Amino acid sequence: MAETSAARKAALWVGLVFILGAALGGMIGYVFAHQRYTVTSAGATSESARRAQKVQELTQLANLTPEQSQQVDAIIREIQGQIKGIRQTTDPQINAVREKGRDRIRAILSPEQKPKFEEFSKKLDEERKRNAQ
Repeated sequence: MAETSAARKAALWVGLVFILGAALGGMIGYVFAHQRYTVTSAGATSESARRAQKVQELTQLANLTPEQSQQVDAIIREIQGQIKGIRQTTDPQINAVREKGRDRIRAILSPEQKPKFEEFSKKLDEERKRNAQ
C-alpha cells in the first residue's frame, strides 16, 4: 500500500515538473521568437536595412523592374508600420501575461530558489532588450 502511494506521488511530481518545464520552455521560446522581430526606435536604421535587403533579394529572385522594386519597398514599409502599431498595443498585454506567469512560478518556489529565478528572469529581460535593438 505504501509503495503504491509513493509511486503515485512520484508520478505526480514527475508530471508536475514536466508541465512546468513545458510551460517555461514555451514562454522562453515565445519570448525569443517574438523579440527577434521587434524593432525599436534605436533599430530604425536596421529596419530600413533589412527592408532594403529583402527588396533586393526579391528583385533579383523575381527579376523585378525598378518600378516594381519601389512599389514592393513601399508595401513592406507600410506593413512594418502597421506591425509596429499592433505591437504597441499588444506588448503591454504580453508583458502583463509574462508577469502573471512569473508570479505563478514565484509562488511555487522555495525562498532559496527565488533569487535564482529572479536572476534567470533578469537574464531573459536583458536578452529581450538586446534582441530588440
